[in-house]
Amino acid sequence: MTRRALVVEQPGAIAVVEREELRPGPGEVVARPAYCGLCGTDLDLLGGNVDAAFVRYPLTLGHEWSGRIEAVGEGVTGIEPGQRCVAEGIIPCGVCASCLAGATNVCEIYDEVGFTREGGAGDQILVPARVVHAIDDSVPLLDAAIVEPSAVVLTGLEKVRPEPGMRVLVVGDGTIALLAVLLVGLWSPVELVVAGRRAEQEELARELGATGFTLGPPPVGFDLAIEAAGATDAVAVALGAVRRGGTVLQLGLPPAGSTLQLPGDLLVNNDLTLAASFGYTSAAWARVVSLLNAGTFRPGRIVTHTYGLDEFERALAELAEPTGRRGKIMLEVTGG
Repeated sequence: MTRRALVVEQPGAIAVVEREELRPGPGEVVARPAYCGLCGTDLDLLGGNVDAAFVRYPLTLGHEWSGRIEAVGEGVTGIEPGQRCVAEGIIPCGVCASCLAGATNVCEIYDEVGFTREGGAGDQILVPARVVHAIDDSVPLLDAAIVEPSAVVLTGLEKVRPEPGMRVLVVGDGTIALLAVLLVGLWSPVELVVAGRRAEQEELARELGATGFTLGPPPVGFDLAIEAAGATDAVAVALGAVRRGGTVLQLGLPPAGSTLQLPGDLLVNNDLTLAASFGYTSAAWARVVSLLNAGTFRPGRIVTHTYGLDEFERALAELAEPTGRRGKIMLEVTGG
């Protein structure tokens, strides 16, 4: 038996290939992805623009997926074939100092699906059973496929601890920015402005809860600015938009080796807090799943484009050069 997998053999070379069927070992499960999201990082992986410490070629793309359990390995309990699920992509060791402190996103042994191990853009994925989370039957698998980027945003937000009534700015208008709009709404901001890059994104941002949208320089005086564009100039925009004593959360990942230049006295004179957040913790992942299962969080409405696995070239082209309103791009592998 064989399975399909969307594989980047080396930077610049990508194809759907046939690989041997996966079988779970002790403590492992094999899942069949239903949906798999694509994001800008996948373009960076294809282009060879990700720090070599965080990637291993050849790789099967897909760090955002949902699906059903297909097989379980020896010693696995509480998980059954047919169960609807998602699984953490960052695989923590569980024993290093970071993991023991709950900071599983900075585990000392880096391992992540879609980066250093096979991802979910294919017919099967193999993961440790300990990172699997059950999805209720009431939750569309399309929504569940967005747990990963949602957990990224929630991890950052919990780090800066928003408060109700804040004035909040989101810099960027891609998936992470749109999810930031949706999730920061849980803290009931009094104002939520998106500083976007494309006019086509305004309607989508407002549908998700933004009270304002601007393509030019944003207003100033915000309590919290969330940088979600993945560019150094976006960090500078965010820092310039917060009030004295304000906070900037950097979620976007600029290209490896890029340099951020700021006035040397800016942070101190304005008493600013600049916090960066990498990936997600296991705890934040579990909280997103809980929000989904409770029916209080439905991120599937940010999906604007869905393609079959064999249509990956069209999906990547739309990801690289949007043709209009664009939220999350999803590959439908087996469907939900």
